[in-house]
Amino acid sequence: FYEPLYKCAQKSTLFFTLILLILWYATIVFDIPPHCRGFGKESQEVHMKNQNLYNKCTLCPRNCGADRNHKQTGVCGVTSQLRVARAALHYWEEPCISGTNGSGAVFFSGCALHCVFCQNEPIAQGSAGIDISPQRLAEIFLELQEQKANNINLVTPGQYVPHIIEAVESARRQGLRIPIVYNTGSYEKVDTLKMLEGIVDIYLPDFKYMSRQLAKAYSKAEDYPKIARAAIAEMVRQQPKPLFQWENLTREGKAPVEAVEGAIMTKGVIVRQLLLPGSLSDAKKIISYLHETYGNQIYLSMMSQYTPLNEVPDFPKLNCRVSKHSYKKYIDYALDIGVENAFMQETDVAKESFIPDFGSGEGVLAPAKKE
Repeated sequence: FYEPLYKCAQKSTLFFTLILLILWYATIVFDIPPHCRGFGKESQEVHMKNQNLYNKCTLCPRNCGADRNHKQTGVCGVTSQLRVARAALHYWEEPCISGTNGSGAVFFSGCALHCVFCQNEPIAQGSAGIDISPQRLAEIFLELQEQKANNINLVTPGQYVPHIIEAVESARRQGLRIPIVYNTGSYEKVDTLKMLEGIVDIYLPDFKYMSRQLAKAYSKAEDYPKIARAAIAEMVRQQPKPLFQWENLTREGKAPVEAVEGAIMTKGVIVRQLLLPGSLSDAKKIISYLHETYGNQIYLSMMSQYTPLNEVPDFPKLNCRVSKHSYKKYIDYALDIGVENAFMQETDVAKESFIPDFGSGEGVLAPAKKE
């Protein structure tokens, strides 16, 4: 009744190999996340470490230490509960981001910066939005891809980085192929950004202020210039070269090498600079710094769309639009110093109609199943 030892060993090896193959197949078919798998200790440890970052939270430079896993709100205005205000195609980003199909913009609730002129104030405070799970967020990514979005555009996502990593990895296992865009105000920790290496394809950061005084007055973040410089340096390290493809994938010819008409960015960094009223001198310093530091490694987006809202009565300089004359001087300066890779806006784009409706929760809840 006893088989030779080597035969038993062979059968045991085959048996355990079969079990491992079944478990691996189940993770693919049923999309079992790494932290729930019966194997992959390293994946489980990474997941737990990421989720623990919400305890005594220091994800952003505010270092508020809130225990967000236990329903405390951080400076960002939210707990660790994932909250999204809108998920829909967005057509008003830079041409190589939106294209004609649109960018799959996911607007997250909360923000650590709280600029006094914020155009997304209803969600920046964390009060607006719908609570969802990382699994639902992954579904949203896939739904936007089905709608032919050119990319997944994560808007103000820094307060949810651990959840976003989980959702992106899950969505990619289920077939997500389009690029991930990280759309941020640049008040980001380098260590947090390093967690996103391999997750984010395109960084779309703002560079709001070079002046510590302006940063303190408008965002209560006197360290913003230093933080933003370090954050953008890390983004460029991760994505050092802009890459493009044709939005119309059936188009013949070589892939575009720059942001020409019809080209969609697949990798790279675009730094936005919103010209504020009375801040032309500071804006020039930002453009000069970026051009001297990165040259054509990055694209600049020189924006004129500042729209004064009701939240800025205590800041008289901000209670007006940017003049055409100021914006022209801004653009002329960039051309004079040799900037080549840049987007500019028409001066009449400063309209409240460009601000999405965050009250409807469009695209956030799962669509009703057809009977």
